[in-house]
Amino acid sequence: MTTPQYLLLIDDDQRLADMVSEYLSQSGYIVEHFSEGTVGLAALQRSKFNLVILDLMLPDMDGLDVCRQIRSLPGQAASLPVLMLTGKANPMDRVIGLELGADDYLVKPFEPRELLARVRTLLRRQGNNVAPIMRFGTLEIDRGARRVTVHGKQVDLTSYQFDLLVALAEHAGRVLARDQIIQLVRGRDLEAFDRSVDVHLGRIRAAIETDVKNPKRILTVRGVGYVFVKHQN
Repeated sequence: MTTPQYLLLIDDDQRLADMVSEYLSQSGYIVEHFSEGTVGLAALQRSKFNLVILDLMLPDMDGLDVCRQIRSLPGQAASLPVLMLTGKANPMDRVIGLELGADDYLVKPFEPRELLARVRTLLRRQGNNVAPIMRFGTLEIDRGARRVTVHGKQVDLTSYQFDLLVALAEHAGRVLARDQIIQLVRGRDLEAFDRSVDVHLGRIRAAIETDVKNPKRILTVRGVGYVFVKHQN
């Protein structure tokens, strides 16, 4: 028997929430809906969820603030996949959301089938990473525990950033273009202007590099892409 997966939906649009909840429920997910960020955060600390669907515009607080608070929660809740819903098509809003820890975003209005596909991709990525531990000098990537340490100290990465780092590490020494990286992690094509990989790599470098301005683990190959250094200190 398949273990049920619980989704937390935080959105004040009741009609959309009803539609999303019904559609995802038909696919076997258990959806809990809250219209306010504070109530959703309280539920997240009270119960166990597998993924958060978060609206950018909420009546009591900004969705970006909710995302920021999720990433600061103790335990596994901080690493839950966050799919952000936004009615704004401005790429900068998307970049800010990604910088604050969102794993993916979907612009309203959207097709329920696309939302379902995004949810499945995030959950599959969350569950498919298994041992062994990968070691690169003082950097350790534990795919089973979904944990990264540098010099024995754990560093904080979002779910998407962890999977991005794993994808690069699994291809250590090989130069990967941005679209190749996106395919490895998300498994789908994105718009040509999507710069989310750059945003996430900046956050990853800040977490694992000794000197962000002079990186030694993830290098930029100008005009081509990125390479994860195979032999590290």
